[in-house]
Amino acid sequence: MKRFKDILCTVEPGKECKLALERAVTLAENNQANLTVITVAPSISAGIGMPEGGPTSTELQAATVNSHKQELENLVESYRQRIKVETRVLIGTPFLEIIREVLRNAHDLVIKCPESLDWLDRLFSSDDKHLLRKCPCPVWMVRPQTGESFDRILAAVDVDDSYPTKELKTRQALNEMVIELASSLAVSEFAELHVVHAWEATGEDIMRHGIMIQKPENEVNAYVYQVRRRHTQLLDTLIKEVSAKLGEDAADYIKPQLHMPKGSARKVIPELAKELQVDCIIMGTVARTGVAGLFMGNTAETILDQLECSVLAIKPPGFVTPVTFEE
Repeated sequence: MKRFKDILCTVEPGKECKLALERAVTLAENNQANLTVITVAPSISAGIGMPEGGPTSTELQAATVNSHKQELENLVESYRQRIKVETRVLIGTPFLEIIREVLRNAHDLVIKCPESLDWLDRLFSSDDKHLLRKCPCPVWMVRPQTGESFDRILAAVDVDDSYPTKELKTRQALNEMVIELASSLAVSEFAELHVVHAWEATGEDIMRHGIMIQKPENEVNAYVYQVRRRHTQLLDTLIKEVSAKLGEDAADYIKPQLHMPKGSARKVIPELAKELQVDCIIMGTVARTGVAGLFMGNTAETILDQLECSVLAIKPPGFVTPVTFEE
């Protein structure tokens, strides 16, 4: 089962981040992991908008950092009775400093509440999207309205085997990571685990309605049946492989419910998440590796923009973040 060793929780003074912090503390306890809680203060440039005879930019920066530090300490004080918590105030652009903190200290999970508390006004602000795209470790965006525990968790995978060989291997590794992580979370939360794979029978519309190659109904149905059967076999194989890694007892306890909606992933996965009323969806956001600065795929980003639940987004092994320590 996946265990985290070094968790980073990022909070914003004045924002409703208590639930994200509570989840970080509980997860750190359950995993016997280190926990660091940070906040990012804005950088105050020298000489810009500074009144003559007033405080210097250095003084204002120090005062801002001290204010953030005090708010941060007040926020974590009650949790220190349960677990050791390190705190840190960083200065700069939030997503950059969060990722640099991950790189400096090898954190293996980032937990954050979204910038905008109006979830339907889009979970992902520009800063949150940058973090999801570029952070090398999993990022867990905790919806403020989520309950204290999760009842239903949805793992989204793509078992289609029609991709180029190199990309297919990466996707397979990512699928396994998604299921393993979702299984661990389901066990720790005593939650139902659902697994979804969206599939399409490419060419079905042309076979049914095409002018040049229209096929009889029975042939089209047979083709669609074979495509579905192939995808079902691939999903079953993935579940069996991950179950073997988890162990028989864990696999028997989890017993994931499998869903194979027919249609575009960007449409049917958000619909299923809403129908099941899932509390958290776990999915990969990048399908290729080795390219610094590679953004999320259009499908992943479209899905994420439609979700109203918490999101745990992961990258495949070998993902290279474009963020460096240089400005």
